[in-house]
Amino acid sequence: MRKQHIVLVLFLLIAGCADKSAVPIPSNEFLIIAHRGASTYAPEHTMLAYEIAQQSAATYLEIDLQMTEDGVLVAMHDETVDRTTDGGGLVKDYTIEELKQLNAGEWFNSTYPSMANEAFEDLDVPTLEEVFLRFGDEANYYIEMKSPKIYEEMEEELIALLHQYDLIDVNKKLPKVIIESFSRASLTEFHELEPRLPLIQLFSFKEKAALSDQDYNSLSTYASGIGVNLNAVDKNFIHEVQQHAFQIHLYNINNEMDMKKALNLKANGAFTNTPNLAVDLLKQPNE
Repeated sequence: MRKQHIVLVLFLLIAGCADKSAVPIPSNEFLIIAHRGASTYAPEHTMLAYEIAQQSAATYLEIDLQMTEDGVLVAMHDETVDRTTDGGGLVKDYTIEELKQLNAGEWFNSTYPSMANEAFEDLDVPTLEEVFLRFGDEANYYIEMKSPKIYEEMEEELIALLHQYDLIDVNKKLPKVIIESFSRASLTEFHELEPRLPLIQLFSFKEKAALSDQDYNSLSTYASGIGVNLNAVDKNFIHEVQQHAFQIHLYNINNEMDMKKALNLKANGAFTNTPNLAVDLLKQPNE
């Protein structure tokens, strides 16, 4: 970790906020979370996918994080580069200089020929810092710490970068940054280091979604809400989650029927590869 990051983290540990309770998300707005950017229309986790999502008026740009060998946070879903670049192997085995040599767009043109675009041929893997430099405080960020067990100090690096770009804004109803993960350990560590940001605990239920009172009590110590697969929930579960003062965001919703279902279920938000679809549906009068 860089020296300035170490100093920042030590400051947070020693002098950070005394109140370590979970941060609520007070907004009643239905959150449209552009999953990997507008990844139906452009290669996922590329700058162009984020730009299309921003232009579509998505509430949040969703960014999955991996980390290079030299400790740089980059936007990529998989632990390997094989699926979304012309390279092979683990992200953690690449330096940022090596990773930047890979093409992150050609795969999309061959996989989705009906959506192919010459502009995708020259796209690379963006760093998280590049995303912040491009969009600054004009965008909101919904950031997932992927595979945090294999990346030492991912939480510290992320917190330091958020501070560097002044993105920890606690004075607005709509949070500038929301952090998500399937890893409870990673989220609780993040909350200990920086308790002012809302955290979302992700779940993947194979059958009907269910949480116990013990689960809710545990979640309340660090989480602001949960992210759940759409096919596992019903209106009763969503109401129960909200009655426990959590938001619930549903994934992954990419067609009109499923988006209408999410809206009718009164969820608080949806992850979608097609953010323009959700924006358009929200503009329609209630049936």
